[in-house]
Amino acid sequence: MDLSESFWDWRYQNQDTGWDLGEVSLPIKTYFDQLKDSSLKILIPGAGNSYEAEYLFLNGFKNVCIADLSKTALDNFKNRVPSFPSANLRHTNVFDMKETFDIIIEQTFFCALNPNLREAYAKKMHSLLNPNGKLVGLLFDKPLFTERPPFGGSKAEYINYFKPYFELDIFETSYNSVASREDSELFIKFLKK
Repeated sequence: MDLSESFWDWRYQNQDTGWDLGEVSLPIKTYFDQLKDSSLKILIPGAGNSYEAEYLFLNGFKNVCIADLSKTALDNFKNRVPSFPSANLRHTNVFDMKETFDIIIEQTFFCALNPNLREAYAKKMHSLLNPNGKLVGLLFDKPLFTERPPFGGSKAEYINYFKPYFELDIFETSYNSVASREDSELFIKFLKK
């Protein structure tokens, strides 16, 4: 299965982004709205069009970094939010990153990865977080595709990946998902062990 940079560039160039809501996801926006410290260093991996980064940045959070394998996705974001600092756009494989963050926002990156990388994802997110760091966001809680992203799964499966690295503070069906994702998303807030 080809999930290379060229695969993702093609998807963005051809607007083949069915997972894209076109706006910040309400469960994540609700989480952002209760954050008080705008100096927090926040990473959004596999960010794509990253309406979440745009929302944070426009609300005073200046230490937001987005990372994506697709240069097209990053260019699209920069064109949409030209005042976003170029230094905070990371054209990289997230698994190659070394710096650390206070919060990592999960929004469709996990489901875009080859499922055989899920354990490695949990371990990498742990390593990218500062002490007391948090992994927050959404995971699909239903079977989706098996031959291409987005790849689905279940809470029972995910526990095995995350429990060795995180305290599972919140891990429940999202109460405020968009209608098309109602009862199929888990809201997570995991605390680094």
